[in-house]
Amino acid sequence: MNCKITRNAANVLRRELDKPENAELKLKVFITHSHGDHAHYGMDLAKPTDAEEVVSTDKGIDVILSKGESLLDGVKIDYLYFPKEGFVITNPSKGNHGDH
Repeated sequence: MNCKITRNAANVLRRELDKPENAELKLKVFITHSHGDHAHYGMDLAKPTDAEEVVSTDKGIDVILSKGESLLDGVKIDYLYFPKEGFVITNPSKGNHGDH
């Protein structure tokens, strides 16, 4: 399983993950709902379960993903400032470029 985090997203996530109350937690990306060949995603801080795997990223942030969930393999986490500030999670490897 693969996960990509952009520099903007890593900076925002690192500030949250570095808080003392989050010391034992990791970033978790999950599917909020799926239809057809793509999904919509959410994220939270959590501890991994046996049904999940922890994926390392090149930004030094580990991400929890559900084992065997193909629509999570290849997700990209970005943080945009325009037109609206916030996280955007897409999966370009599955054709989901966030265009709807």
